[in-house]
Amino acid sequence: MRILGIDPGLARVGYGVIETGGGKQTMLDCGIIRTDSGRPEGERMLEIARDLRQLIRAWKPELAAVEKFFFYRSSNTIAVVQARGVVIMTLTRFGLPIVEFPPMQIKQALTGYGHAGKDEVLEAVMRELSLETPPRPDDAADALAVALTGWFQH
Repeated sequence: MRILGIDPGLARVGYGVIETGGGKQTMLDCGIIRTDSGRPEGERMLEIARDLRQLIRAWKPELAAVEKFFFYRSSNTIAVVQARGVVIMTLTRFGLPIVEFPPMQIKQALTGYGHAGKDEVLEAVMRELSLETPPRPDDAADALAVALTGWFQH
């Protein structure tokens, strides 16, 4: 099964594509969709949708796993939630089944502890995907963690 993991954001949307089968998981691709903070939000949302469409067409995932937004007080909270909506809408337009997980559930699935630190989650991602070097940037590694959680919960 091919799974697309998404770590939503406005400035950077992390993505990770994994393939599962034969008792192992393999990373196929990871990276970020970066938008220019100097551009209007609407244009940035269009860019996220366009780049995500290209990823879906290229990798043809069978499942999408998306991190749920963790609410906190910040000046960009609304923009991040809007960007997440663009992600969900784009995935839905392709007819992809979507599973969503809050950060604590992702940490629990990968480390067995819902309050695990970033380093522990990264180590788990590297172990599960047999990676010798950490995926970069952090948003991409987070998206791989989301994709793995999608697989574990599937």
